[in-house]
Amino acid sequence: MTGADGAAPHDPTTRDAAETARVETLPAVPGLGGLYVRGLAASGRLAAAHRLPGGSGRAELALPDVAYRVAAVPTGDAARPGAVGSAAHLARYDELVGEPPSDVLPAGYLHVLAFPLATAVMVRTDFPLPLLGMVHLANSVSVLRAVRLGDTLEVRAWAQDLRPHRRGVQVDLVTEVAVERTDDERAAGSGLAATTLAYRGVSTYLAKGFSLPDASAPRDGDAATGSDTFVPPLPTGRWSLGAGTGRAYAAVSGDRNPIHTSALGAKAFGFPRAIAHGMYTASRALAEAGPRRGAAYDWTVSFAKPVLLPSTVDVALRPAGDVDAGVRDAVGRVAPAVRDGAGDPSAGLVYQAWDGKGRLHLAGRVTARP
Repeated sequence: MTGADGAAPHDPTTRDAAETARVETLPAVPGLGGLYVRGLAASGRLAAAHRLPGGSGRAELALPDVAYRVAAVPTGDAARPGAVGSAAHLARYDELVGEPPSDVLPAGYLHVLAFPLATAVMVRTDFPLPLLGMVHLANSVSVLRAVRLGDTLEVRAWAQDLRPHRRGVQVDLVTEVAVERTDDERAAGSGLAATTLAYRGVSTYLAKGFSLPDASAPRDGDAATGSDTFVPPLPTGRWSLGAGTGRAYAAVSGDRNPIHTSALGAKAFGFPRAIAHGMYTASRALAEAGPRRGAAYDWTVSFAKPVLLPSTVDVALRPAGDVDAGVRDAVGRVAPAVRDGAGDPSAGLVYQAWDGKGRLHLAGRVTARP
């Protein structure tokens, strides 16, 4: 999956696929390594079909009517030492992205934990779009309650809202993390639900060259990130990203896509050098918000120009009230993952990151939830 090209907003009238999808329970969160091997094979098959006579990309496209579920996902001492969910692994992640040491799993870490399950949906044989070459356009997360080391989790993932884009077709991959009741709570008959939703993430991807048979004018806006009118503000920080940044994040996240870890792999997809993971840069921006984001928060990001490695990136994190209306409108095109109106975007934080030539890499906002 590569850099970005302007996301179309999710249609608020679209029902979540999870409401009607068949739920398949897996024994554990799968490893990304094996999933990428399956994704490579599936991408080759889809590319070959795309090149056949009549395979112009306007074939009927339908998403799999399934939601994957994994229950009893351990964290803290119950997790395998050094594995995702363990205290040691969380500490490595926090140090890498600049989060302060804590027993709380930040939103970027919950993305790392749930991302393999979303990838498992994308490598199914009935998923209509190729994993390789998929462009990550935007991400939206709502954290409804803190998740801490020691919590036992349930993770779900599904695909929804296949829709047109001016350069292809885009789709949302949704992940949810819920906290399961403790044994003591069950024994006490607390009346609590079996699980409590803590995190919801919506990742929007673009598959170039595909189209929908009944597609009308795409719903996306060319200025989804505001990159066309971007003027660099006064920076509040600067990131010096070394050539090994992609490999370091890959080691923690498990996302070893070669465009992030190898110059040769990046060149195969048209980049002169390896590029940083989008969620690494977004997580760095989230860490900049620090305690101002609160325990529960909405976090959005739109990706513009990929970050080539090595690179120096300037970043500005400002109160939403201190930025002009055009910037607020641009970042506001990515809606919160949970649309209950709980957060006040006008009281949140807006961030932008750009290169030495003033070209925007990413932009988004962080809004505390009451």
